[in-house]
Amino acid sequence: MDASSDSLRQPRVRMLQTATREKLRKFNSLRGRQVQSDGEFWDVVVLTAADENQREAYEVQLRGKVDRRELPLGIHYEVFSDPPGPKIGNGGSTLYALQQLDSMYGNALGKMRVILIHAGGFSQRLPSASALGKIFTALPLGDPLYQMLELKLAMYVDFPSHMKPGVLVTCADDIELYSIAEVENISFDRPGFTALAHPSPLSIGTTHGVFVLDSCQRSSDLDMENSLCLRYLHKPSINKMHEYGAVCKSPSGSSSQSDTEFVYTDSTYYADFKTAKMLLNLLTELGSVHCEIDAYGDFLQALGPKATIDYTSNTANVTKEERGLVEIRQKIFHHLQGTPLNVILLNNSRFYHVGTTSEYLFHLTEDTALRSELGLLSSAFSIHMDENFGCCVMYCVLDPSCSVGAGSVVEYSRLGAGVTVGRGSIVSNCCISPGLSVPDAVFMHSLSVNHQDRTGFVTVTFGINDNLKLSVESPADMEKLKLFGFSLEKCCSYWGMEKEVLSFCGDSPSCSLWNARLFPVCADQQSSFSSSLKMLQAVLSGSMFTLPKDTELMSMQQCLQRKNLEEMLMFRMGLYRDITQRRSTS
Repeated sequence: MDASSDSLRQPRVRMLQTATREKLRKFNSLRGRQVQSDGEFWDVVVLTAADENQREAYEVQLRGKVDRRELPLGIHYEVFSDPPGPKIGNGGSTLYALQQLDSMYGNALGKMRVILIHAGGFSQRLPSASALGKIFTALPLGDPLYQMLELKLAMYVDFPSHMKPGVLVTCADDIELYSIAEVENISFDRPGFTALAHPSPLSIGTTHGVFVLDSCQRSSDLDMENSLCLRYLHKPSINKMHEYGAVCKSPSGSSSQSDTEFVYTDSTYYADFKTAKMLLNLLTELGSVHCEIDAYGDFLQALGPKATIDYTSNTANVTKEERGLVEIRQKIFHHLQGTPLNVILLNNSRFYHVGTTSEYLFHLTEDTALRSELGLLSSAFSIHMDENFGCCVMYCVLDPSCSVGAGSVVEYSRLGAGVTVGRGSIVSNCCISPGLSVPDAVFMHSLSVNHQDRTGFVTVTFGINDNLKLSVESPADMEKLKLFGFSLEKCCSYWGMEKEVLSFCGDSPSCSLWNARLFPVCADQQSSFSSSLKMLQAVLSGSMFTLPKDTELMSMQQCLQRKNLEEMLMFRMGLYRDITQRRSTS
């Protein structure tokens, strides 16, 4: 970006900062008090969960937040789990959530403003959020400390008062910031679907939804425009964006993009109550959902006057093609065809995804834009951690002699005297004995588990860039799995584990880092951390370390299946008490 375009952007950056701080101020004024039922806030906040186990975890955390007055009071907070059986995707979750809302509230639902946050899934790309949920990921701002839930509610705090009854659909792992003129409001008052759209480089469009608008010549300096969408493209190629007329042009500096060519990408959308009922009727027509449906790709591609049925047979972007998917897509298309798709173009906006370890580290430690826009801190709700730029410490009690390297995040942890954390690492939910050192670029996360009628502790550890989703067909191929940059077979050799001894859990025959039984179950949190750290250090130094005989090993997958939610939340509550007590006496 040259100096002239940078000077043109500076006022827009300041407007974005000001608008964001005002939303945070407004939401903070609602925390812990009864809100009015006149559009001051949402009538219902819904979280979706992958299964009953996750639903229970979410409900316990929501109750704690309400009890601690961290959320607005007097509204309905609901958690709905997907039905047992095959994965149904966020589209299936949307349909079942609407069904449960209809069952609970009946005719009253027609007067309610609902926010539906998709929070299901097991967060394999950010495992520190796997046990308690991405929507409960901590963020270094706010007092009491924000989690993703509070930030989502804060960024949309202006929506309910300018919304007709209906449902706003969003996801748990992204952040949208925007500014509009003081005299304007974002209004969700038109029939059909209304989506928010953000100017993005064409490269971003290839991994998101892209709107094809009735006119793509954007020459104004308006921060917000309303447009009709002709069709919606899901993760299109750059050639396809050009072919269908999705590529917009603007003079440099007139949008939040420095490029003259850009596309409008998706984030959050609203369905008015009549349209929500239509989705509910769709579930009745389908009978049940037995494969993954996308709430964006499979719903929105059916909308707009130029939508065609062609997309229903395109499974290029589907991770696992399932029997019946094309047939269900065709039913969705015919059911929704002709429904309007309105688009609100937020020309001065930013979209951030925080769903992977690398994104999480970057946005919380290095991203100066997000830090300035949101007012993120380097140390939030923690004891004995000075504002040390370049790292991020949240909800922690540290000895004054501890040090945390640049680019690292430490959350919900206790660090003893002399503990050091290297650069670019994540330490989560850990209790670390004095003098220990965490290496660079590693992920360490302690979980409480139910083990042989008592509570056990497991610390899982991976390399920051390890692919926990990558699977091979059998243990014979496990050299293809990389742990800390080494083959899993090599790591096991340092631990005295024969290839035949290592086992993988789960019903499927696939083998991955996610379901490999690698991590020792220990009697307390500190020894759990120490044991896993010794295993890690052995690999990095090329030395041998063997666990005591008869040590039981668990996989990350097993830890989630056997997690002791009460124990994990008790550990956090102990941190909360210590931090609040020491702050009050300092």
